[in-house]
Amino acid sequence: MAKLWGGRFSADMDALMKQLNDSIRFDIRLWEADIRGSIAYAGALAAAGIITRREAAQLVRGLKAVRAEFAAGAFVVQPGDEDIHTAVERRLKELIGDVAGKLHTGRSRNDQVATDMRLFCIQAVADLKALIAQLQSALLSQAQAHVDTVMPGYTHLQRAQPITFAHWCLAYFWMLARDSERLSDCAGRADVMPLGSGALAGNPFAIDRQALADSLGFRAISPNSLDAVSDRDFVAELLFDCALLGAHLSRLAEDLVIYSSAEFGFITFSDAYATGSSLMPQKKNPDAVELARAKSGRLVGNLVSVLTMLKGLPMAYDKDMQEDKEPLFDSLDTLALTLPVVAGAIDTLQVNADRMRAALDPAMLATDVAEYLVRRGVPFREAHHLSGRAVALAESKGVRLDQLGDEDWRSISDRFGADIRAVFDFAQSVASRDAAGGASPRAVREQMRQARAWLRKAGKRSP
Repeated sequence: MAKLWGGRFSADMDALMKQLNDSIRFDIRLWEADIRGSIAYAGALAAAGIITRREAAQLVRGLKAVRAEFAAGAFVVQPGDEDIHTAVERRLKELIGDVAGKLHTGRSRNDQVATDMRLFCIQAVADLKALIAQLQSALLSQAQAHVDTVMPGYTHLQRAQPITFAHWCLAYFWMLARDSERLSDCAGRADVMPLGSGALAGNPFAIDRQALADSLGFRAISPNSLDAVSDRDFVAELLFDCALLGAHLSRLAEDLVIYSSAEFGFITFSDAYATGSSLMPQKKNPDAVELARAKSGRLVGNLVSVLTMLKGLPMAYDKDMQEDKEPLFDSLDTLALTLPVVAGAIDTLQVNADRMRAALDPAMLATDVAEYLVRRGVPFREAHHLSGRAVALAESKGVRLDQLGDEDWRSISDRFGADIRAVFDFAQSVASRDAAGGASPRAVREQMRQARAWLRKAGKRSP
């Protein structure tokens, strides 16, 4: 088939230039969106009187036949297929003859590919959100089982205050909820139809763009044809959402790698999500989450690649924009593989509650000591100072904070009574953090109720 743009050229394209120029090897995955857009455009051409209803029916019938070939894995790419648009039109002509040449009337590959990419991204968001929900469900399931499992909470990777494993799980649940919500926002901005913008100046054939948008399910039409064909903000935004999601997965993975180490022993991974060493028979490596941690760099790199490509482009469409697809496809493929693996690792991990309890240190209740004083009328800054002196005294004596004697406490302040020893109860400390969003079992159960409601609502919003 002759090239769609070849009329003014008299020489063949250099072989290496052709290899550089052709995008069929990666944009072929846009076939469904491309054919969907073409079917709708055939109807718009007929409605505008540019082609007959009979011709539109021929085009639609042929496009559906091409779609069936793709769906069955039977479509055969030919050497002249420069991109997905060329490939579909070439095969369409083979099936229905010269009437296939009328399909591109008033349409450019510029507005065609912009439309394809938006349709593709909207579906990709729905797919990603479903995978995120699976991971959230795994975290919620672990939280349900460990509402009362007390463990050290950390800041600066130093023991800070006691929390529960359920509270830790839910922290990542809500982090992922923000990722899902950002993806929804991105899909909303992608949900604008550029088709009918032509190459850059608009369509001259009185195409009813609103009716065309309605037939494709877009919520709006682009207001400016120049912007419509050159806008790839939605790609950059989706890549940012993927990169931030990857960063969150990396943080989750880092915690799990640490918690699974022999030094911590808080969790044990299922054999299904671990590997061994080729040299050391005793090793059980957390490779599933280590790989998830590593993939975050790839996702950030894809975002930077597209932002760098876009930053210097003049108006309107430029061939540079062909480079938006491989980074996007790679990020989506990376997450499509990584998210289910992380969800499986979370769902099947064993929580070692005894090791978590053994890691609790009475010094982690120093804040509770200060709060004990606050309840006796001591200003918090003074109470904080007095509690710090108690910690220092215990360290100087080589004992745990809860092993200080009555005289030790009175030497610090006469506000300390014999009932100070009641402070050293980790479960009580956790239960006291009962404000909304806190670590107490009651507050955590309320979080889980909210989390389940969030998942139900998110499921209803998804296509």
